[in-house]
Amino acid sequence: MKKTSVEEVLQQGIHGALETKPDERRKYLGTLRERIVVALKKAQVAEDTIYPQVEQYMKEYPKAHLFLNGDLNYDQLSKYIKKAAKYKIKHTIVTNKESNTNIGLVLAMDYAIEKNEIFISMKAPEIQQASKKGFFAKLFGKGV
Repeated sequence: MKKTSVEEVLQQGIHGALETKPDERRKYLGTLRERIVVALKKAQVAEDTIYPQVEQYMKEYPKAHLFLNGDLNYDQLSKYIKKAAKYKIKHTIVTNKESNTNIGLVLAMDYAIEKNEIFISMKAPEIQQASKKGFFAKLFGKGV
């Protein structure tokens, strides 16, 4: 086991403990990309309604942690905080004045899950039902 030098101890005392991938942690609100279940941009979090996929992931990953960007207004964050409370998911509002990120919300685990796609591009698409003709409409050739 390697002994830490006095210089290393002093540097950690001044600057804090060494951490892996500090730039990635600043971008993703304190967590690593490999741990993220889903992420939203600030503009997406600011929308009036929540993304149903986020709620679905909260159901699927009950031990996840919700990180919210503290640069956004509380009323924009509160709808996600309420959903997190509903599913008993812990949340943290992250405010980092030294770093600027366009990420507004991150739902992450405390271990690596390595999801390929973490961003949601739009709300759940509405399923369009094909118009079906009833039995009598087919029989008599009338429209729907």
